[in-house]
Order: sequence, then C-alpha cells, then structure tokens
Amino acid sequence: MDKRVLTIQDISCVGQCSLTVALPIISACGIETAILPSSVLSNHTAKGYSGWTFCDLTDEMPKILERWQKENIDFSAFYTGYVSKSQIPHILDIMEKTARPNALKVVDPAMADNGKLYAGFDDDFPNEMKKLCAKADVLIPNLTEASLLLGVPYVASGYDKTYIEDLCRGLYGLGAKNVIITGVSFEADKLGCVTFNGKDFEYYFTQKLDVSMHGTGDIYASVVVGALCRGKSLLEAASLAADFVVESIKNTLGDDDHWYGAKFEKAIPYLVSRLEK
Repeated sequence: MDKRVLTIQDISCVGQCSLTVALPIISACGIETAILPSSVLSNHTAKGYSGWTFCDLTDEMPKILERWQKENIDFSAFYTGYVSKSQIPHILDIMEKTARPNALKVVDPAMADNGKLYAGFDDDFPNEMKKLCAKADVLIPNLTEASLLLGVPYVASGYDKTYIEDLCRGLYGLGAKNVIITGVSFEADKLGCVTFNGKDFEYYFTQKLDVSMHGTGDIYASVVVGALCRGKSLLEAASLAADFVVESIKNTLGDDDHWYGAKFEKAIPYLVSRLEK
C-alpha cells in the first residue's frame, strides 16, 4: 500500500506558506498528500499585506474525523504546522483513530520566531503544544520555539553547542523521539540545523543568505516529511531540507515584486533529483 500523509495546518490562499507549500512539496516527493485545513486565510499575515480574512475550521475537525472513520480512511504519516490551542485535542484524536500501524508523526510547533510568540497566541500556548510534541516521532522547532517549549531563556546569538544540545535533550525529554532544531548558527556565514535521536547529535550547515523570507520554515518541514517518507535518514532529510530552502531563496533573490514568499516551485526539479540519489 502506498504511503499517505495527512498534513494539518492553515491554508493561506496566497502567500506560499502552510498548506500551499506542504501539498506541492510532499506530492513532488512522490507521496500521496491529504490535507486538513485548520483555518482559511485570504493571504498570509506577514508584513506587506494590509489585512486578511480568516475562517476558523475547528468545528469541522470532529465531523471530518467521523466521516473518515466511516470511510475507513487512514494515514501512514501526519505532519502538523500552524494550529490553534483548541485544535490540539482534535488533532491528537485524529492521529489516534486514523493512524496506520507505526504511522510517522512530524510536528512543527509553528508558534514563534525571533524570540516572540506569533500574534494571537497567549502565553499558555506552548504548554498546550507540549501535548502534541510529546507524540512526535520528529519534532522540528526553531530556536525560539524550542526555548518557549522548555521555558528557558531565548538566546539569539553567541550560544555554543552546550546550549543547543541542552535544548535538544530537553525537547527529547518532552517525549519526542527525534528532534531537529533549525536556525542554528555558530559562524556568521553559516546557518543550519542539529538533529538528535536521544543519543547522537549531528549538525548540518549551509551558506547563510542575508535575507529573511516568509514560509521558509514550512518549506523546510515539508521537505523533511517527504524525504522521511521516501526512506531517507533523519540527517539526510534535515540536510536536504536545508539545501532546498537555500535553492528556493536563491531563485527569489533580485525579484523585488516577490516579497511575500520564496519561489520553491522553481527548485522542485532540484528536490526530485536529490531524492533519487
């Protein structure tokens, strides 16, 4: 039976993030991709747009689960992104009741960046997110999210491996079987990630591009999911995701009109070729 991934997160109709990233990227990896939108927005909420529409879909989640159970629909992997506090119990229920044996669970605790929670999340949100993280086979936070989940100070720069590896151990202690922390940098011109399986730490770094683009975290996590479902190791998936993000950003540099995201679509041939190696 072919693998089928269910990704649960918001869908911003325009803006190259969340489900409009996850669906094409995981599909390009050769994996059937189903979606469960947590909410629908007209466009993403980053600077550049003057406003947006928003429709919460929490009430639909139990109805959809009931229908899936009647249709005997199940999944070999789950990938969660931006969700609300009230949706986490529903997501845990969906994972429990629609999982195939040994289903992979990948959690991107998309809730914060640059030392701050996203607008709309209260201070208790990280505690609720811990419940989802505890079920993760792979947990993919950035440094801000890692620090908030553990209730430790966020350190933007100047940290050492001890700080990073203590974060990894703490996240593993929440129940996650494997951890990937993104946005790790020990040198000014390098940016990368660390993986931890409860025993070994492995690092991977790429060229640090002096630019910030919306949706790159979603791009990263989506590649990790697709690569893992293709049988790649944790480090292989994390490394490929980092390289793909760099390729996506490079394809976008110089186009001032494309301020709202990264042109990951133009890098998909690169992704497919790497997966075949």
